[in-house]
Amino acid sequence: MFGLIGHLTNLEHAQSVAGRLGYTEYGNQGLDFWCSAPPLVVDHFQVTSVTGQVIEGKYFESCFLPEMLVNRRIKAAIRKILNAMALAQKNNVNITALGGFSSIIFEEFNLKNNKQVRNVSLEFNNFTTGNTHTAYIICRQLEQASKKLGIDLSKSTVAVCGATGDIGSAVCRWLNETTDIKELLLIARNQDRLQKLRSELNQGQILGLEEALPKADIIVWVASMPKGVKINAETLKKPCLVIDGGYPKNLGTQIQHPDIHVLKGGIVEHSLDIDWKIMDLVSMDVPSRQMFACFAEAVLLEFEQWYTSFSWGRNQITVSKMKQIGEASIKHGFNPLLKW
Repeated sequence: MFGLIGHLTNLEHAQSVAGRLGYTEYGNQGLDFWCSAPPLVVDHFQVTSVTGQVIEGKYFESCFLPEMLVNRRIKAAIRKILNAMALAQKNNVNITALGGFSSIIFEEFNLKNNKQVRNVSLEFNNFTTGNTHTAYIICRQLEQASKKLGIDLSKSTVAVCGATGDIGSAVCRWLNETTDIKELLLIARNQDRLQKLRSELNQGQILGLEEALPKADIIVWVASMPKGVKINAETLKKPCLVIDGGYPKNLGTQIQHPDIHVLKGGIVEHSLDIDWKIMDLVSMDVPSRQMFACFAEAVLLEFEQWYTSFSWGRNQITVSKMKQIGEASIKHGFNPLLKW
């Protein structure tokens, strides 16, 4: 059995879907209540591979909300993720993916030093961030969508916003090693990390956001949106492909122009229906088929019985690992989302 640890996008979203999760008493509660709410098992389902293999999974709602970080309820956020991991382990799950902010919180606050959660000693080998599969899917979306739009990669400039993050750096490595692009633009806040990545790749131009975006034929956005930042569609190239790999995905509403195509990055479509409710709660267009690629990584690891933290640590994703999980993804019937 595999597990998925996730969270809802904000307090309003959590309140609106509480009843559908079976917890109506949560619906009219404020942030303080959600800070103290325990993790919950809210879905138990099966996934069938195109090979005919059938596996079971459980979804664990961490009850973490992004407002906990904004409002400096850091200790509550940390407690949420650790408690959800402990709950997954107590449910005898072989491998569990940390979705959304779960993996970010784990890395940023060094939660590997918090192995003991009450009576549970966490086995970190049973958890994965899912970032390797997410990075692979974003790269395949870039390659396939650009071809669909008639954008010649060999003549294209690609800007990666969030280039020094786990997913962003993996995308840069893939583009550097496997794809013939004209130019790579690296965008991130930390200049030291940018210089280190630039040295590793031996290519790429380091630019600020406002300077880089108008130069790009393709924009891969794998960073949180800085507060107050707006992207002016008129300054972007036409046509332009934008792959929104953030969470929540909001570039599609911010950038609206007939020649700018915003693709929901890091989303896969399964070839067969899945009878679950969790993807409906996060408003997937086809909730019985579509899911976050990080969640799909746990599915693939269960199918292949690769019970290990396939994606773990900061900036450890290699192109060979992306190809490995990519082969499993194709084998079991997952396809990159290519609809905008």
